[in-house]
Amino acid sequence: MRYLVISDTHGRIDEALRIASIQNAIQPLDGILHLGDFSDDASRIERRVSLRVTAVAGNMDGLTSVPDQRIWDTPYGSVLLTHGHRLGVKQDCQRLLYKALELECKAAIFGHTHVPCALFEQGVYLLNPGSLTRPACGKPSYAMLDIDSDMFRPTICYPEE
Repeated sequence: MRYLVISDTHGRIDEALRIASIQNAIQPLDGILHLGDFSDDASRIERRVSLRVTAVAGNMDGLTSVPDQRIWDTPYGSVLLTHGHRLGVKQDCQRLLYKALELECKAAIFGHTHVPCALFEQGVYLLNPGSLTRPACGKPSYAMLDIDSDMFRPTICYPEE
């Protein structure tokens, strides 16, 4: 399975649509994961591409029917999807890691920091795709995730300008 992972689009979806088209042409995507800010962007993206977009709400989403966390059942195992603002990810990833362990998840995918990272801590993968539209580290980013029963392989990507 192959997924495009994005976060923190903040109302600007053009780059996400462009990246989805490019990545889908390289190798078909099974879906898109959107980690909040704005969850409404996820439904706008889904209407424009022929892929399922799984989303969680972020701290800037206000009242929405989109949950702020989900457990995503994959062939690899359970994966926690969250924006991360309620778990203090701007300070560190400890609470996120503990939440993933508590929920018996093999990975946690999050946003909020606008900084990409891919870590493996205490047997749990932690993945943040960064932001395509408001990067905190100066370079827009997203992640590609290849996943099957034996593999969780995230790749942080930086689109060409």
